[in-house]
Amino acid sequence: MANIKSAEKRARQGEERRKHNMALRSRLRTRIKNVIKAIESGDKEAAQASYQEAVPVIDSMTNKGIIHRNKAARHKSRLNKRINALG
Repeated sequence: MANIKSAEKRARQGEERRKHNMALRSRLRTRIKNVIKAIESGDKEAAQASYQEAVPVIDSMTNKGIIHRNKAARHKSRLNKRINALG
């Protein structure tokens, strides 16, 4: 445990930031899972709609530094590829 007042504050701030980042990461994963569920159900319209909802969230997480931009691009690319494969 921190002994210095400033170190205690940094520990507090770090914990709050960790909780916030976990919530954001959870939101991202939920949106991605929604797209995957729609793809697996075979409904291309629903898959495209959920993909359109997921893309701004993925981009937002990139801008906030939650995920790397290459990871965001990879997610978007793979999801889009699976949607287009539905025919």
